Formats: sequence, C-alpha cells, structure tokens
Amino acid sequence: MKVILLEDVKTLGKKGDIVNVNDGYARNFILPKKLGLEATGKNMNDLKLQKNNEAKLAKEHLEAAKELAKKLEAGVIETAIKVGEGGKTFGSVSSKEIAAAVKEQKGLEIDKKKVQMKEVIKTLGAHKVPVKLHPEVTAELTVEVKEEK
Repeated sequence: MKVILLEDVKTLGKKGDIVNVNDGYARNFILPKKLGLEATGKNMNDLKLQKNNEAKLAKEHLEAAKELAKKLEAGVIETAIKVGEGGKTFGSVSSKEIAAAVKEQKGLEIDKKKVQMKEVIKTLGAHKVPVKLHPEVTAELTVEVKEEK
C-alpha cells in the first residue's frame, strides 16, 4: 500500500514522502496513529498543493530577509561605552545591545540571537558584525562604537 507520510517516521521516511509499506503495517500502525494517509488521487493532489504553498512561503521569507538585509547594511549603528584614562575601555558591546540599538535607531526588529559575534566588542571604532537573517541571507551591519560622555 502506498502511504503519504504526515510526520517523520524512523526507518520509513520524512514528512511528505510517498512510501510503499505492507497493508497490515499501514492499517495497524501508520493510519491509526495519524502518521500517514493512504496515497489516493485526492490526497496526492492535496500534497502537491501543500508543497507548492510551502515553496511560495519560503520564497516570500527569502525576499523579506533580503529587503531587511539591504536596510541593515544601508547605515551605521552607533553605540557608546565608557572610556577611562589613556583610552582604556570599561565594559563592552554585546549582541543584545546591538539589537536594541538597531530597534532604536532604525526601527527594525532583529533577534539578538541572529547577531553572530564571535566575541563582544571592547574597542572604539567601526566594526563589521554579521547578522544571519535567513539560512541563505547574512547582512553585514556596521557598528560604530564611540566614547560615552
């Protein structure tokens, strides 16, 4: 019997796959647990429509991420840290502070977890910070760290 999987099933396949299984396995395990549907013409057509819809949504998310990347790369984000004698800095600029500065200065909402810094910024000047907006889109955000007055 051919079955369309509604969820990932170990040893069988992933969600959306069409697999061939024994009739008893399908009737007694897959269908009662709602892990799959019988692969009828109607169900196959529904699966095709669902995959097309998911592809369309993924494309829209990618386009939105590209637009956001352009907006982020367009300007400079300014932050300030305390500086003591001899230019020694106290404190640092973290991803949380960068995300808050982007929201305040540009009005764009980004998650602090998407700001991919290897380590916090502890020096004055301009720094390039990568922001992963989508698996395929990474924006280079310029952060200008100045002396707090």
